[in-house]
Amino acid sequence: MSPLVLLAIYPLHIYLELEIVLMLVKLLVFIILGCDLEPQFNEPYLATSLQDFWGRRWNLMVTQLLKPAIYIPVRRLCNGRMSSDHARFLAVMATFIFSGVAHEVFFFTLTFEMPTGEVACFFVLHGVCTAAEIAAKRTEFVRRWRVSPTVSRLFTVGFVVMTSGWLLFPTAARSNMLDRAANEALLSIDFFKRTFLYL
Repeated sequence: MSPLVLLAIYPLHIYLELEIVLMLVKLLVFIILGCDLEPQFNEPYLATSLQDFWGRRWNLMVTQLLKPAIYIPVRRLCNGRMSSDHARFLAVMATFIFSGVAHEVFFFTLTFEMPTGEVACFFVLHGVCTAAEIAAKRTEFVRRWRVSPTVSRLFTVGFVVMTSGWLLFPTAARSNMLDRAANEALLSIDFFKRTFLYL
């Protein structure tokens, strides 16, 4: 396949992989502990805005951690010193910058290659665009102008896919991270078969 097609397919691959792995973890926790975990995704392909995608649909556990740990404290710290809009912008940016740095560290632990900054740039770009979207929604012009949910979904998901193919997944592709992860999964399955099924 062409590299452009692969970069466009990576986001779908990651979403499905995470959805399946987290579903299996949820099932194991339910079997072992008898408690139900909240879902990690809420149909992100139906997001009508970046704010909707990052705040209510993608990786909900991380969203629930970052909001009280980064967003709310930064917004409270800035509220008395500047306008509410500026405080909101700084809180959004601080949250996305933190997420970008955390993802750079995460990618480093998976690939053992020095970070290039592309992953952090992805999150900074999405932070700027999300903050701009929040500010634009507050203007009178945007409040009067309604876009159909289908069109906004296409733009939102298209933007996420294109920017992740441009900034996020080249790091994974260069390091063969996805191939290595697939090989490790197959080795784990073989180990499980040899150890527990062929006694």
